[in-house]
Amino acid sequence: QVQLVESGGGWVQPGGSLRLSCAASGFIFTDYDMGWYRQAPGKERELVATITRHSGYSNYLRSVKGRFTISRDNAKNTVYLQMNNLKPEDTAVYYCKAPSLDYWGKGTLVTVSS
Repeated sequence: QVQLVESGGGWVQPGGSLRLSCAASGFIFTDYDMGWYRQAPGKERELVATITRHSGYSNYLRSVKGRFTISRDNAKNTVYLQMNNLKPEDTAVYYCKAPSLDYWGKGTLVTVSS
């Protein structure tokens, strides 16, 4: 049974930082690229960042490039999203997912406001 458990969200002021974690289980983690997605209130879910199976390549949504960093620890079946210089428009529920698997976790809420 595939499980994805996101954590690390919370409230932060503009310019602040958060580190999200996603613990994955129920599939062979190293067989899959992983991604972080987000869904802001009233908007569609969007892909924020992806990382290949062995961390050789990552890709980012243009609006977060240079501020967010995706990484993974294959020994821990965990993927991370380091978010720096957060902006109010980054407010959303953040989800991790293997792009080629149709499973979603419950997400973790990130709120950026003063």
